[in-house]
Amino acid sequence: VQLQASGGGLVQAGGSLRLSCAASGRTFSDFAMSWFRQAPGKEREFVSGISRGGSRTDYADSVKGRFSISRDYAKNMVFLQMFSLKPEDTAVYYCAASITYNLGSGGMDYWGKGTLVTVSS
Repeated sequence: VQLQASGGGLVQAGGSLRLSCAASGRTFSDFAMSWFRQAPGKEREFVSGISRGGSRTDYADSVKGRFSISRDYAKNMVFLQMFSLKPEDTAVYYCAASITYNLGSGGMDYWGKGTLVTVSS
């Protein structure tokens, strides 16, 4: 499956952004979808995930209550709505797909190219 993330940009602290990830090449509903991020000098970390059917979602503690993941089966897209952004949210954000739902980067089967989110203080 091919994944294309978009929606990153520069935003002030407290602002909002909505990331999108378009999936193609395979049946979208066959995959759980996740977002990861990697800040400069840091390892890639899990941000949020949504199961194949959309009934289960998970969030990293650092983003709970501020970020929301959703998916649109008609458009084959997954979204990450980010509110109350903080400078520490600055990172390259990646969407990923996995056949089995899991929260680890090692468990992802496909990765998209990232989109940069920069939050200024």
